[in-house]
Amino acid sequence: MCKELNYKRRISNEVKIGNTPVGAKNPIRVQSMTSTHTSDIDASVAQCERLAAAGSEYIRLTAQGVREAEAIGEIKKHLLSHGIDTPLVADIHFNPKAAFAAAEVTDKVRINPGNFVDAARTFKKVHYTDEEYAAELQKIEHALIPFIELCKANSTAVRIGVNHGSLSDRIMSRYGDTPAGIVESAMEFLRVFVKHDFHNIVISIKASNTVVMVESVRRLVAAMDNEDMHFPLHLGVTEAGDGDDGRIKSAVGIGTLLSEGIGDTIRVSLSEDPEREIPAAKKMVKYISQREFHAKVPDKMAEGYDYFAPCRRESNKVKNIGGNSLPVVVSDFFVGIERLPLQSDYYYCANGIVPADISPSKLIIPLAAWHPKIGNGVGVITGVDEFKELIESSAALKWLWVDASSNFNIHSLRDYPEIIVVLYTSNMNITASLQGMLHRMVTEGVKNPVIIRTSYPDTDSEWLQIKAGIDLGTPVMNGFRDGIWLAAPYYSKKSDIVNFEFSILQAARVRTSKTEYISCPSCGRTFFDLQAAVAAVKSATSHLSHLKIGIMGCIVNGPGEMADADYGYVGASRGKISLYKGKNCVEMNIPEHLAIEKLVALIKENGDWKDPDLG
Repeated sequence: MCKELNYKRRISNEVKIGNTPVGAKNPIRVQSMTSTHTSDIDASVAQCERLAAAGSEYIRLTAQGVREAEAIGEIKKHLLSHGIDTPLVADIHFNPKAAFAAAEVTDKVRINPGNFVDAARTFKKVHYTDEEYAAELQKIEHALIPFIELCKANSTAVRIGVNHGSLSDRIMSRYGDTPAGIVESAMEFLRVFVKHDFHNIVISIKASNTVVMVESVRRLVAAMDNEDMHFPLHLGVTEAGDGDDGRIKSAVGIGTLLSEGIGDTIRVSLSEDPEREIPAAKKMVKYISQREFHAKVPDKMAEGYDYFAPCRRESNKVKNIGGNSLPVVVSDFFVGIERLPLQSDYYYCANGIVPADISPSKLIIPLAAWHPKIGNGVGVITGVDEFKELIESSAALKWLWVDASSNFNIHSLRDYPEIIVVLYTSNMNITASLQGMLHRMVTEGVKNPVIIRTSYPDTDSEWLQIKAGIDLGTPVMNGFRDGIWLAAPYYSKKSDIVNFEFSILQAARVRTSKTEYISCPSCGRTFFDLQAAVAAVKSATSHLSHLKIGIMGCIVNGPGEMADADYGYVGASRGKISLYKGKNCVEMNIPEHLAIEKLVALIKENGDWKDPDLG
């Protein structure tokens, strides 16, 4: 596939959602979801007001039943009386009756193909003949027709929202737990809507696994294009978590697609108060939207590149960099760095002074400051104007600055496979420029290992997380995985920078360095204080860097979305928790005050517990 890397918004249909259309030439919209119980009108109105004030352009509320669906209509009336006309969206799972009720009072209804007509997922393999499968599709169409007609009559938009964690057993049995199955789940419903001349539709495909999410959305776009469909897309990494990791994981997943021009509305799903999702989403949209004016990148994707599921670029192995080695982390040196829990693989000492408390083999200094007696193993770095001097030096490791937006003859590196390229760019579209040079290297057979470096003047942590998550995460997601280097010279909390780098690699699922938490954003279905639960689980297990732990408010997506987690902590009913080992429930309805103790015991029983290192 030869595909351009320059930024250009995907052309989609315009969809009317209340007074805020999405798709076509409209800006990328941001949205969130309430965490209140929808039947609590006053609390829901108050939270909707806060979300609207924060800039949420759509507000979603859960509707477990008809009562909650009707409550959304009352909430809308209250908001309108306060001068707030932000479109409201009803979120439906399992209950078609609630969808019918919501279609009469809301601006948009989200339905999940995994549980709208099909029975709830049980992870059981069910065999269907072609005739039986076709009969199931007819049953879906029969169930959707009256809903479609009701939405037409009320000018209600629909979101067909597929979650990786709630694919039906029918889809799983035929397609497996794969992006192909996720896409077909959406397309089955979409074909019915189109057949019955309903086009006021937004599509979403979400997963907590960024790799699955990105591949699935790319394949969905291709599938829609193949059938001449161009519906707008809602992007999100579901169950992204909270804090730094939640923002970075969202930036890596959503940002990879936004960088390609895919996406018409986004939600950054955080296990925090929903109002806190909006600033992160708005930053992401603002940062990407600026790329419309970037200097064009002449390069295209290399022939043979698998755009849907990129393989790692083939590179030489130099020490522990490149080849099949884990991606390395490079950081600027600062005093105190040797005491960090997470240690970078290499440190750059810009002043040329070699610190005594860091192994020389982990250090890089400018070539101009190097001499043979400086220390065994110290690496040197310089620009292309001193390429000859770099080649002639006897330093242990040789690093070369290369500007991806320059006209440097990258082919000249083929004769010097030991040189490690540090690739940066001055182009506003950082991801396109960096990847352009990397694709050129693939095309020309240049296999030097490449460290991708970005630098930002930001002092705000959220801005730094968003920018670095997009700019470093996107190439890594796309197969360029030798290493990353984040520089932020004006950012005061230097130790955070190293954590951000490791978080980006973990979000892209290429290097695990700490416990991974798959935790949903709270909503009206949640059976406990999710933020408190996340904090408690983290406090007990954050030293278990070899594990993935799911923390889910309810069973809607819980067992499925955390299917690749090692353990799960899932709301079962009010004040009760169920514990999972993988996707299997091993203990149900544990009183919440005992749940952490029981989780720790379960991890110990399975031999996965390690005592924290107190040294």
